[in-house]
Amino acid sequence: MDIEAHITGNVWKIEVAVGDQVEDGDTVVILESMKMEIPVEAEDDGTVKEIRCEEGQAVSEGDVLVVLE
Repeated sequence: MDIEAHITGNVWKIEVAVGDQVEDGDTVVILESMKMEIPVEAEDDGTVKEIRCEEGQAVSEGDVLVVLE
């Protein structure tokens, strides 16, 4: 399952690591846009398989940030 950015901004903080277990509603990444911090949450339970962003990176709406399995 892919977790995507729902807004264009910069990756401010990555809250998970590969192998972490996450539950529906857990914050996985925090984006910064227009000086606001916007949490990106898991939409299902799973294990972090891959992180496709890094802190400070600019992302666009729809970009895959984290992959769960």
